[in-house]
Amino acid sequence: MRRMILACSVLLALSANASAGQIYKWVDAQGNVHFGSQPPEGQQAAEVNPNISQPKLSVEQPAPSSAAPTAEPEQKAIDEKVKKEVAEQEAERRKYCEAVRTNLSQLENNPRVRVEDKGELRRLTEEERQAQIAESKKLISENCK
Repeated sequence: MRRMILACSVLLALSANASAGQIYKWVDAQGNVHFGSQPPEGQQAAEVNPNISQPKLSVEQPAPSSAAPTAEPEQKAIDEKVKKEVAEQEAERRKYCEAVRTNLSQLENNPRVRVEDKGELRRLTEEERQAQIAESKKLISENCK
């Protein structure tokens, strides 16, 4: 039973990237943005990368201005906005790190990892599994505390 649960969780974790097809983005004549799995005929479409992206950890610095007593409420509003953005970025980074650590744990503890490839399940070779383990460790060391 435990093996079945572990196998299902590994498949679920790895199937998100493996089953994600190409996504296209285009703008119609009315200026509306559309997304789809097939590009429209006779119209330019940009490919969108559906993979999990690394969190953006940059913080916008407000432009220096003359510090006047009347600008105090505006500065407080800006400070609160920046603090909120930083907190959101930190939460996104924690979520990303948790997902990478979970995937790493599953890769290290299960030598029989299966992924969906072109609509069919296949087992990762040992070299592929070790490459994914190394990539996960690299991502953790670069992005996680």
